[in-house]
Amino acid sequence: MISLDDVEHAARALAGRIHRTPLLASGALADELHSNVLFKAELLQRTGSFKVRGALNRLAELTVEERARGVITISAGNHAQAVAWAAREEGLDALVVSWRGADELKMASTRAYGATVDQDAEDPTSAFERLADLQNETGRTLVHPFDDAAVIAGQGTVGLEILEDGPVPDVVVVPVGGGGLISGIATAIKARRPDARVIGVEPELSSALHDALAAGTPVHVTPRSAADALSAPFLGERPFEICTALGVESVLVSEDELAAAFRWLYTRMKLACELGAAASTASLLAGKVRIEAGQNVVAVVSGGNVASRQAAAILAAA
Repeated sequence: MISLDDVEHAARALAGRIHRTPLLASGALADELHSNVLFKAELLQRTGSFKVRGALNRLAELTVEERARGVITISAGNHAQAVAWAAREEGLDALVVSWRGADELKMASTRAYGATVDQDAEDPTSAFERLADLQNETGRTLVHPFDDAAVIAGQGTVGLEILEDGPVPDVVVVPVGGGGLISGIATAIKARRPDARVIGVEPELSSALHDALAAGTPVHVTPRSAADALSAPFLGERPFEICTALGVESVLVSEDELAAAFRWLYTRMKLACELGAAASTASLLAGKVRIEAGQNVVAVVSGGNVASRQAAAILAAA
């Protein structure tokens, strides 16, 4: 378990190094839900997603010996780019383990930031096995994409900004992959607003949080959603403990609901997000989250690294 102190420490470590992303209001959705709806636009963050918060905070903890050996991570794209950028900023060598078929745009950006990318694995599950082998061979320090206290604390700074920059939230809706973002946000939000609801949203075809909460322990899933940013094959142990202790809720959305939310954010909010980042909005548009009149609702739009071909296909399908 991490604490609010850990998140506040991360905020100090990140000060001046990342963007303070805006909270954007939607009058149309506010009228529909009879509530005050805001979007936390993390797609405008450095490297195009919230992931840089956790990556920078983790690298800040490295010892001199760890810095000399370099770092290693695993990711389909957003965390890969964040670690690559953060390592370049810190003057460190970074190795990213991914898998065949990972988003080409995100992999190209990762390489452009200076990281080496290994894509020998067939899928996310085998990539985690590859990660363990390479970490043992190289002695690099792991920067885990979601199951790491410093990474979670860094992601929790999103929650701090929500609390500081807008009205006190009653409901915070968050896209979920491996659980780092929602567990960090829940830590910050619940510490200052215990009655607030924090709700994780996942695709029906990639349901690590939902299945873990149902089973009472993290379980392996086979991600099949087009929302590649939410393709974690399991929920992290730390995120599971935090989400369970803090009463985080879970809802699922369909692929069609994700696509509809993607189009809505593009046309109504002018936010060119990636498909997974639209999950929180999808839950609101589809009525999956119970909202009471007059409540303050924040939907986190977590990233904007979308391939033009995918974006064009989703928009054309309207």
